[in-house]
Amino acid sequence: MDWVHRALPFRSEIRVNSRNSLKTVRRTCLDEAGAFRYLILRIPTHYMKTLLASVALALTLAVSAQAASTVKLTDVHMCCQSCVKGVDKALSGLTGVKGVASMDDKTVDLTAPDAATLQKAVDALVSAGYYGKSSDAAVKVSADTGAKNQKVKTLEVSNVHLCCTSCVKAVNKALGTVDGVTGNTAAKGATSFSISGDFNDQDAMLALQKAGLTGHVGK
Repeated sequence: MDWVHRALPFRSEIRVNSRNSLKTVRRTCLDEAGAFRYLILRIPTHYMKTLLASVALALTLAVSAQAASTVKLTDVHMCCQSCVKGVDKALSGLTGVKGVASMDDKTVDLTAPDAATLQKAVDALVSAGYYGKSSDAAVKVSADTGAKNQKVKTLEVSNVHLCCTSCVKAVNKALGTVDGVTGNTAAKGATSFSISGDFNDQDAMLALQKAGLTGHVGK
């Protein structure tokens, strides 16, 4: 195959000599003098088919990438590999959702085929006891725990993520900052626990969320 390129004052041309049948593409271009001219490109048919197929694939991938919805949750409690696996488990029932949890950064990156599915993914993590800040204001991390902003002496809390002793320590540390809390029964693997003392129920739940955890008042 012989490729020849010419740039003349009145035109710019590329020719391809081949025994195969040729296709011609005309494109506007600039010649050496800076004027708009036509670029004439003759390409063998089988090369043209390959080129068009490649372009079509690239466009399809680009559209898919643009259509995907993503969000990053930050300040999420993520102390061990079991916490990471807990994220995967929470998202397992959602088609097309990908979650990447980072222990080092305390983040969860979520990708979904559309905004509605992305919101469902975040809701699933909250239901599993994880909490964090959303990078997208349109994707809400529900702060509703059922707390009534009232003084209580005991409070039952359920669905807080408690996969290991480090999770329990995180709960103890968080509740230790709440005025009036004197103790709790959180334990590894527990699905619910009680908080005791003389304290505001909403303050207790906000303290857990500040630590990257959440739950719901009641069993």
